[in-house]
Amino acid sequence: MGKLTVQALRAVLVLVFAGTVFVQVGMVWALISKPDDGTLPLTAFRAFTIVGMLSVQVALVCVWRLVAMVRRGTVFSHNAFRYVDVMIGAIVAAALVWFAVTAVNAPGQRDDPGVTLIMGGIGLGILGVALVVLVLRTLLAQAVQLRAELDEVI
Repeated sequence: MGKLTVQALRAVLVLVFAGTVFVQVGMVWALISKPDDGTLPLTAFRAFTIVGMLSVQVALVCVWRLVAMVRRGTVFSHNAFRYVDVMIGAIVAAALVWFAVTAVNAPGQRDDPGVTLIMGGIGLGILGVALVVLVLRTLLAQAVQLRAELDEVI
């Protein structure tokens, strides 16, 4: 990976991380200062937002660490699996949070149940991303194994 690509990716990661922190602070402030008015379960939505942003932050940190490993040339090692596994867990957690948001939002969508179906489809899409990362983890495992075999031959 080129130096410019790494710098651009890190800039994006920092901006997204800062954005998630901003959203979390806003949600915590809203939880403290603005009580639930009873029309919607705002407290639940705010808590889900905080937890959802936390899962995004965990995934961002894992990507940051993997990019650092790529720059050092150590990504094809067993140490990379830790970050990939945590990233998969964070994505699954984000999907579970999204399903919880969908369940809490569903009673308010009785007149338009399509919204709930669309939200459920988005949750499945998030789980699909976790499956894609799992496939990439399998490819990483194969690359690590091939590298070990090549090291033995050399």
